[in-house]
Amino acid sequence: MTLDEAVSIALRDNRDVLLKAEEVKKAKAKIAEAEASLFPTLNFTGSWTDNRGLYAKDLSQSTTQTTLKQYLYKGGEIINTIKQKEDNFEVTKSLLDKTKLEVVLNVKKAFHTLLLANELANLNKGILENTQEHLKAIQARFEFGQASESDVLKIKESQAAVEEAYESSINQMESSLALLRNLLYLDEAVKIKPAGEFNYEPKELAYDEAFLKAMKTRPEIRQYEAQEKVDKRAIEIAKADNRPSIYASWDYYSRSHTSATTTRGWNDYNVIGLTFSWPIFDGWATKAKVEQAIVDLKETQLTKEKTTKDIALELRSAYLDLKNALAEIKTMQAQVNLYKDTLSVTEEKYKAGIVSSLDLNDVSLGYAVSRFNQKEAIYDYVLAKAKFDKATGGL
Repeated sequence: MTLDEAVSIALRDNRDVLLKAEEVKKAKAKIAEAEASLFPTLNFTGSWTDNRGLYAKDLSQSTTQTTLKQYLYKGGEIINTIKQKEDNFEVTKSLLDKTKLEVVLNVKKAFHTLLLANELANLNKGILENTQEHLKAIQARFEFGQASESDVLKIKESQAAVEEAYESSINQMESSLALLRNLLYLDEAVKIKPAGEFNYEPKELAYDEAFLKAMKTRPEIRQYEAQEKVDKRAIEIAKADNRPSIYASWDYYSRSHTSATTTRGWNDYNVIGLTFSWPIFDGWATKAKVEQAIVDLKETQLTKEKTTKDIALELRSAYLDLKNALAEIKTMQAQVNLYKDTLSVTEEKYKAGIVSSLDLNDVSLGYAVSRFNQKEAIYDYVLAKAKFDKATGGL
């Protein structure tokens, strides 16, 4: 599985992403719900009653009522509610984007951690095999009296430590695999073999440009900008409770009476009306609602300011980690070049019969360790780059 495949599966199947996507659908439906107030309502009511024993003759009655009602003005509540739901829709979309960024970052971390864990397990396996060869050699020398028992015990102690390190790396690989599988929502029986190498392309990064980009593209910024609008609309909606409302209505009534011997036909009539209502005093309930809405707005503004500071700190930290990782890669590259040259010289000596195969194996192992250190440095760079990209609002 490649990294791109893992990210695609996560964005498709990760439950956190799917839950936020459902919230977006719900927010869109709430816009339609609010827009319904722009249209008239039509209600029909019908009833039938039968009176027995109250009058000399049994009497039944049927009535129907049809009511058409249309609000012409409701203190600004309708239009502000619609706008509020539209702004809340933007909030939920921003939360979805934020969740996607977090999921993609976590998948990248888990994928590369699994990749590095595989490299570490292979390295520890090679160290274990090398230690076993040294143990065989020292035991052979001990049998011929060329090494002491203490030398043998030291090698055995080293082998036990290497075996522990190898077992630990296997467990770390299993743990990384379980984490990645959980992020992708795959069954436990599914085995994932990460396909990829530790490569990097160093790029010149300008912190100021990255900060400006983050302020434009980070979902959290868009979230709180939309939330501010939601809270301002909430204030206007609360104020609407003290404003007049006007609605037009049309009622159509129909009624008939039926007794045991006579029947009166349906009596139909209709009423058209225009109703004006203005609440005079509600015990300061509206005033309290408005004050609460103002507090909500202030809290959102404070949270937005805090979030902006947090994003700046996150970006600065990722930027410094990125610079440190690049410096570490250069150091590890110099180490790799040194061990590579040493290996090349040792191979020539081995061909000439100057050094033993065990000596060559030691040098080869040293070169493998330097290569792993280089990959670990690249791993730090890849994670720092992923955090930096996430901090700027895009991965």
